[in-house]
Amino acid sequence: MSTTVKADTKKTRSAQDMKWKTVHRVVFPEAADIDTMPLYVDFNNSQRVVEADSPSGAASGTGAIATGAEVHPDYVLDRRSLSLPAHERVSLGTYFNAFPASYWQAHTAVRTVRLTIELTGEATVVVYRSSSRGAANRVSSMRADGTGSTPVVVDLPITNFGDGGWYWFDLAAHGSAVRLTKAEWSVPEPDGFEAGTLSIAVTTFNRPDYCVRNLGILGASTELLDVLDRVIVTDQGTQKVRDEPGIDEATSALGDRLAIVEQANLGGSGGFARGMLETVEDGRSRYVMLLDDDVEMETEGILRAVQFADFTRNPTIVGGHMFNLFERSVMHNFGEAVQQYRFTYGGTANTREAHDFASSNLRTTPWMHRRIDVDYNGWWMCLIPTRIIKEIGLALPVFIKWDDVEYGIRAKSHGFTTVTLPGAAVWHMPWTEKDDTIDWQAYYHQRNRWVATMIYSPYKRGGRMPKESFAVDVRHLLSMQYSAVELRLQALADVLEGPDHLHRTIGTKLGEVRATRAQFDDARVSKDLVDFPPVKRSKPPRKGKGATPARTRPAAVVKLLASAVHQLKPVAESAVRNPEEHVAAMDARWWRLAQLDSALVTSSDGTGASWHKRDAEKVRELALRSADLHRRLLLNWSELAEQYQKALPQFTSQEAWKQTFAVNGPDNPAGGTKE
Repeated sequence: MSTTVKADTKKTRSAQDMKWKTVHRVVFPEAADIDTMPLYVDFNNSQRVVEADSPSGAASGTGAIATGAEVHPDYVLDRRSLSLPAHERVSLGTYFNAFPASYWQAHTAVRTVRLTIELTGEATVVVYRSSSRGAANRVSSMRADGTGSTPVVVDLPITNFGDGGWYWFDLAAHGSAVRLTKAEWSVPEPDGFEAGTLSIAVTTFNRPDYCVRNLGILGASTELLDVLDRVIVTDQGTQKVRDEPGIDEATSALGDRLAIVEQANLGGSGGFARGMLETVEDGRSRYVMLLDDDVEMETEGILRAVQFADFTRNPTIVGGHMFNLFERSVMHNFGEAVQQYRFTYGGTANTREAHDFASSNLRTTPWMHRRIDVDYNGWWMCLIPTRIIKEIGLALPVFIKWDDVEYGIRAKSHGFTTVTLPGAAVWHMPWTEKDDTIDWQAYYHQRNRWVATMIYSPYKRGGRMPKESFAVDVRHLLSMQYSAVELRLQALADVLEGPDHLHRTIGTKLGEVRATRAQFDDARVSKDLVDFPPVKRSKPPRKGKGATPARTRPAAVVKLLASAVHQLKPVAESAVRNPEEHVAAMDARWWRLAQLDSALVTSSDGTGASWHKRDAEKVRELALRSADLHRRLLLNWSELAEQYQKALPQFTSQEAWKQTFAVNGPDNPAGGTKE
């Protein structure tokens, strides 16, 4: 073996004296899955990182599109090894196999990473690094002699990745096939280093099949079992995990690590709070990982989260990314942040949603080489040190929505950092398949956003958030989505009541919400269109033109005023007998629905449709109530904000949650209807 770069002999001797810990193994997809292969191996070596719209070809970091991606699942032998035909070349500069050096520099004291590659056959290994702008630079080139007797080893500095950058390697076979046996990235263990262990907390509701499948995957991962103390399943459903076929096998594999806790349905926040509490009280684990029940896992990502957390300078929340379960090479978002003036959550700056690695892999996506700092991580996969839980408390008692966001903000306010670590991820159903802002969850979206804003907003009276809240009510009214507005108004009334209602109603509110929603036509979904009268419009659209969105702000104001006036007019009798249009879910925008007196609207998941009917009297009533509740909240903002802020330590405490769990046990559910 030879190398094209000279080694520093002093550093080499020092490195020989170090104890190295593997923190990032090169892995390949189960069963050589072609849909996820672009996340693991890049077969397109003619591509390079360039800026798509840059005349000079320089990488400015805004993105490039790669096309004609090749996939060779036959090259993958198993989870750790790959066979490369003669004269072929692949790159491991991919999401799961490149090393995210900038995150290690920013959050740990580690300043050297060792790449170790075991292979047989004559080959060249080329190591690259990238800058925060996405420009790739060759670091070293090493030739393997083909005997496989000596691994390829190279020590690399982590000292100039301040704003971003990764390491990776390419493998090129010479005149015969090459077998990559294994490759891994290791870092030096500091004096007195002690690895942490974790418990995994899963909250499940009537998905026993998903849950048992994932328990089996966890039990089959021997590497993960080495650091796993417990798997705590909080079962809040009526279809019990303990009764699901396959549970005996999963229990046998996990042994006494598995604990199934049954309780009433307290939503995600109640389920994960139980997992947090069980882990803290057990006392063995340094970390608890919150994991959704319906995800597909990459167990290597769980290991990486634990090993990264072991090296952070201070206790750090380590989250994973979410990929689309249906389009498996598509990432939901690269980082999550809170826009404080609006107090809403979403993707961080300098990132793009729904990025498809099959179209543009890591090496050809410049913006992804910049390190992204986040405010929180979604609880589809999120590792939390127990020390943080002991200091700042358990989840906010809000059932669903904003619990993960609030926890990240709360941790940040106590000086703790959240890192969304590249190379740690799960696959989950995408949000695009549903619109939970207009179903029963509208209540929780509204109430919990107001509670979080009152606790944390740095702006007087929540900045722009209250105005946006009222505007959303108006939009729903113009869209004939009266059930959503009613639930949102109930949420505001509960916010006015003060923080005591949070624990008191967490087990009962869902039943009330669903009962309220069931009273509205727009919430009644039929799976068969023949259940509705045929679509019929008494008057054709003006000049034969359908509704279109406004292209300027003045035009939008005019359209809004015209739509508001239309809401006050009597409803045409023909629209009461027949829906005027059938509107697809993706087209159900306020500026379209506001021009109609009734419409069949397809549900966002495509399972059916509901008949939206304009009701002038209901519009007046809901609009007046919305205006009054928003007025009262603004008048009492300071007092309410102080109440919620002072109560936060108490209602996130272990003692408060223990009382709630006692009241909402499996045999004494406080709630009625469950979701």
